[in-house]
Amino acid sequence: MNNFHVVEHPLIKHKLSIMRNKETGPKEFRELLNEITLLLTYEALRKLPTVEVDVHTPITHIKGEMVEDKKVTVIPILRAGLGMLDGVLNLVPNASVGFLGIFREPTTLNPVEYYAKFPNITQSHQIFILDPMLATGHSMKHAIDVVKKNGGVNITVMSLITAPEGLKIVQQAHPEVDIYTASLDERLNDHAYIVPGLGDAGDRLFRTK
Repeated sequence: MNNFHVVEHPLIKHKLSIMRNKETGPKEFRELLNEITLLLTYEALRKLPTVEVDVHTPITHIKGEMVEDKKVTVIPILRAGLGMLDGVLNLVPNASVGFLGIFREPTTLNPVEYYAKFPNITQSHQIFILDPMLATGHSMKHAIDVVKKNGGVNITVMSLITAPEGLKIVQQAHPEVDIYTASLDERLNDHAYIVPGLGDAGDRLFRTK
């Protein structure tokens, strides 16, 4: 469990409680998801490599450090992962963005991939896969499989809420992958929804139900 990180912060707890409320509308839901993602990103980027640069201040000359955000690739899992994208890009605006479309087959709960578009990925790229709900873990496991097949090595998962069942699936398949989340919830129900969770994040983001 060393690679699993629950980001504990009063602001995250406050914002997540509002998101869980079934009366919270899509506008506020989207804004809060963006804000929490920004806070998660701050923690998830702690291992981001830096390069030394020359900086001329108004007073003198120093050696500074800057991140190579052009070597960062962000991959939201469609469609709910789109709600987290701007929160990451606010901090690393020069990152490249890939897209992976996956839906959960209602009967078997198996992941079905329907779209994939990635920028060039090398072993030196820092890759962040976004999905608000890490529920069964099958979609995220599949996403990591696909990213690795496309050359990804340094992979971090960011989710809003994680279920223990999904965490186990991902960690068993990809134990080296770091996972950052705002909350580890209790369990999955019979319909594979996270309990207590917040419902279907995609539906609440885009008012499709």
